[in-house]
Amino acid sequence: MTVQSTGFSLSQEQLAAFHRDGYAGPFTLYPPEEIERAWGRTRLELLDRGAAVYTDEAAVSGATNIANYDRHLDHPFLAGHITRPEITERVASVLGPDVLCWRTEFFPKYPGDEGTDWHQADTFANASGTPQIQWPGGSDFGGTITVWCAFSDATADMGCLQFIPGSHRTMHYDETKRMHYAPEVNNSLDKKGVRRGFFGYDYRELQIDADWEPDESQAVSMEMRRGQFIMFWSTLMHASHPHAGTSRQMRMGFAARYVPTSVEIYPGTSVIEEYGGAVSLDRYGAVLVSGTDEYGHNRLAERTTRGVPFARRPRPEA
Repeated sequence: MTVQSTGFSLSQEQLAAFHRDGYAGPFTLYPPEEIERAWGRTRLELLDRGAAVYTDEAAVSGATNIANYDRHLDHPFLAGHITRPEITERVASVLGPDVLCWRTEFFPKYPGDEGTDWHQADTFANASGTPQIQWPGGSDFGGTITVWCAFSDATADMGCLQFIPGSHRTMHYDETKRMHYAPEVNNSLDKKGVRRGFFGYDYRELQIDADWEPDESQAVSMEMRRGQFIMFWSTLMHASHPHAGTSRQMRMGFAARYVPTSVEIYPGTSVIEEYGGAVSLDRYGAVLVSGTDEYGHNRLAERTTRGVPFARRPRPEA
């Protein structure tokens, strides 16, 4: 796949700031009225799960929010979103020309919802204990670049993201540990006067130093209007504010995650295990959004004209 540049690459100043701080943006992707129309339509269309990758039949155990992963593989608007040059060229500025989108997720926050707790992700083994991405041995990098797009306004009162700049250089969590899934307890946790949870887990269980605490005095709030996005290393310490409920509007974020083609995705596993359940990866495929894949580590998905945005093709045999 060859992608012609359209001038959205990070400037040298922006690239230096990204490496220093761990994030860049916000950048405008859609005019507010455009994303309002597109998301309003898409939200209804996503209720049809007939072509979704993770159907009820794919569930290995439990009913979890994993079912909402990777809807870019069956919905045209989301398929187009992850390949927008405004996103992919900026990501390629950091990762190099050969880039895969390996996962997408929705992050809704309803009025009254708790904030998301401080966390970092390197291998994404945090919930299952099994790495979901694996960089080549000896690599100076780890984690993924997450592109978080505000499909609705994201203010501090509505639960916008928070970052601790520069915190991506040191991991404070051991993802080989296992967290205990207990949503009924997690939702009632009070941390320094702020209600924070992690989708049914207490992320502090992974801390390397049990007495360590993130320096929240350095935190910055990333307010965005609908249609804007921000890109950041998943190893950057990040969280979100609670939704104070002063607005009745839901905050909706859509996160797309990108890695270079040299990274192995879901190595040695055929399921995603998270949040009290598991789903099969039989219909999964990563999407090549820039450059070429010379490694053949991963099963890829290709565009199709048969009414489904992407069709999976087998991983090449070694």
